[in-house]
Amino acid sequence: MNLLFICNQNQNRSKTAAKLFRDTFSTQSAGLYNDKPVMEGQIAWADTIIVMEDAQRSEIAKRFPKQYLRKRILSLDIPDIYHYNQPELIEALRLKMGELFEPLVK
Repeated sequence: MNLLFICNQNQNRSKTAAKLFRDTFSTQSAGLYNDKPVMEGQIAWADTIIVMEDAQRSEIAKRFPKQYLRKRILSLDIPDIYHYNQPELIEALRLKMGELFEPLVK
């Protein structure tokens, strides 16, 4: 399964998630408001798009309206208060992903 993790800058949350779950899924990460924002090809590649906040789902709908309707987009509801690979972020990601993809994620 191809998972695309999206957050605001692709510095902390989505980057950590893509690294953390790359042994279980095929993963990529992207940001919405950085120098190289998420591209249409990445959206097309993903089977499921995982956003960190609900507002990011709305932004994807604005930027990619045709693909948005054909994609499964899930929100982990993880606030932008963590640093890359921070243990608390890893714990939150494992918990939320475990709820969505159990028994694949432990």
